[in-house]
Amino acid sequence: MRWRWISGSVIAIVAVCLTLLLGQLPAGALDVTGTPAPVTGNATWFSGLGSPYGGCGLPQANVDSQNFLALNVQNSPGNYTNLPRPIPAADAAEIGMFDNGLNCGRWVQVTIGNYCTGVNDGAPNMAFCRNGSWVTDQYNGATLDMVVADSCDDGNAWCKDDPYHVDLAQASLNQFVLNGSPVGNMYPNHWNNRQVSWQFIPAPNYTGDIGIGAIQGAQPYWPAIAISHLPNGIHGVQYFANGSWVNATMDSDQGDDYIIGPTTGAGTGGTQYQIQVTDASGSLINNGRVYSFTLPSGCTNGCSAPYTAISYTTSTGPSPSPSPSPSPSPSPSSSAGAGSCTVSSAVTNSWSGGYQLQLTVTDTGKVPVTGWTAGFLFADAAEVISNSWNATVKQTGTQVSAGNASYNGSIAAGGSTTFGMTVNGSNSALSAFTCTAT
Repeated sequence: MRWRWISGSVIAIVAVCLTLLLGQLPAGALDVTGTPAPVTGNATWFSGLGSPYGGCGLPQANVDSQNFLALNVQNSPGNYTNLPRPIPAADAAEIGMFDNGLNCGRWVQVTIGNYCTGVNDGAPNMAFCRNGSWVTDQYNGATLDMVVADSCDDGNAWCKDDPYHVDLAQASLNQFVLNGSPVGNMYPNHWNNRQVSWQFIPAPNYTGDIGIGAIQGAQPYWPAIAISHLPNGIHGVQYFANGSWVNATMDSDQGDDYIIGPTTGAGTGGTQYQIQVTDASGSLINNGRVYSFTLPSGCTNGCSAPYTAISYTTSTGPSPSPSPSPSPSPSPSSSAGAGSCTVSSAVTNSWSGGYQLQLTVTDTGKVPVTGWTAGFLFADAAEVISNSWNATVKQTGTQVSAGNASYNGSIAAGGSTTFGMTVNGSNSALSAFTCTAT
């Protein structure tokens, strides 16, 4: 059971996340790859991860930091009933920032915002901070880096109405840092589910390599593993089996956990495994590093512990690469018998040393597009993509290719969709745009 502080009283909660009123939703903020700019909402707290796992499939002791939070499973304003998990494609419009587990293991920088002087209790069908107002105080601007380790799926306004609501670990509330020191006494008397702003960040001060563990019940006929200590989250695991790479299946929507297969002898209890890991940008981590291991000896008949660490070796040899994105061709094209599309670009923000780019894919044909890939060239080889959203993006030198996400491949005739990225480097002209429709 988890508990959070609400307007001077305590109510039961399983996990919670952070909020913005619907009329304030910035485009793309619910994308798989997350927030291109900070978003704002209410925050609550919970006392710790459930046993044996939080919503992401790791025991609390094995989470990369004890500063952790939960994101909303659903974005369903006014609907306080729970959808099946993972949320099926038919209800994709109601997928929240937890994104069916795809944002597990990612790091978030949270910044303390305004305090509510009224009632801020998350009651269904009631306004936030009613009979009061939002005010600034001495805690505004305090920050803390936290890792996504849980999910919020309660039937209240926090988890259903507030897309950017986050549930924070209670022990972290007074660890937020302002002017170089922890705030110390923000909770409980200056809390009241105050606003925060947040955005995804790369893992701070990252060193070392990933952690791999066998989860409870894992054995040769059900090799279920948990991945932790990630530099930029986890959006997929591929395992090498019988000469080719295979996409592993996530364990429900526990986004750190995947069911893999042996290199040989699938279905017959093979014991040797090789995996690669894809991060939130759609890139293989560590340039496609291959992790080789066996299940721990104590797991022959099923691991009894919630998490059993696995030792591995690594290699960077010429292993086949899983499902690479196509490189852009010299000119726009489309598949035979399919629709046609174009891609255009616009710089939406810039700063010293970088800029934000929005690209628009437009269906220029007379039939709907069901999928697309786009490409272009940077003018300067020093330009490097640091983050992306609304597409699976790959950069090779100056070449960039992007494939649609699962939720924005379909475009009506004459319609359009957007994806974006932040780029480190000079803001120079792009060229050689390509777009292929299916």
